[in-house]
Amino acid sequence: MSTKSNSPGQRKLQSSMERLQMQQPNINRRAAGSNWQMATGSENQSAADVGNADENVALTKSARNRLKRKAQHNRYLAMDCEMVGVGHNGQDAMLARVSIVNKVGEVMLDKHVKPRQPVTDYRTSVSGIRPQDIENGEDFKVVQEEVVKMLQGKILVGHALRNDLAVLGIKHPMVHIRDTSRYKPLCKVVSNGHTPSLKRLTMAVLGQEIQTGEHNSVEDARAAMSIYNRIADDWEKYIEKRQKQK
Repeated sequence: MSTKSNSPGQRKLQSSMERLQMQQPNINRRAAGSNWQMATGSENQSAADVGNADENVALTKSARNRLKRKAQHNRYLAMDCEMVGVGHNGQDAMLARVSIVNKVGEVMLDKHVKPRQPVTDYRTSVSGIRPQDIENGEDFKVVQEEVVKMLQGKILVGHALRNDLAVLGIKHPMVHIRDTSRYKPLCKVVSNGHTPSLKRLTMAVLGQEIQTGEHNSVEDARAAMSIYNRIADDWEKYIEKRQKQK
């Protein structure tokens, strides 16, 4: 039986199917050549995206850990000030330099302060301050505000902090102060209950010598923080016990 020729509609459909087959990439790697990348590119890109996503997650976790450690380090700050004398015979103290370090001794602030009154005694042998140090210092109010902002909500460590806070004209909550000159168990051991010097404490607790000449407020702040770090557990337990007794 003879076969009739295809109708025009069938021939048009067959031609369209042939063109579609010619455009379809060969996904056999050996036969496809450059078409292999076309056929598999989207899959490779997806895999790369997944890998990048995993890497980003790991980096984000690492960044979070770094931020957490930094926040912990910066929760505890040690401060020390250097002062010059004003008034008759330099008897009154005026702020000349303030230094703040964090729990690991990193300097968070270290600034000389422009004098607000005529200096009558630079106290250089102790303060280490000379006229040129403070002539171009920063304005007292600017430094004061910066210190207040930095100390807000922080545990403040230092030695004889009452003097430093007074010369800055600021206050700090007593519950957030760790003063190495006022921690009774330490004073009892080192100086038989009397107020020990920072120099004496540093030698007794850390076995280190400081203040061999002119004082340095960064060095002194680091010394106070190192003393606190060495006995922090006992110190915090002592404070907790005292609070429960009230």
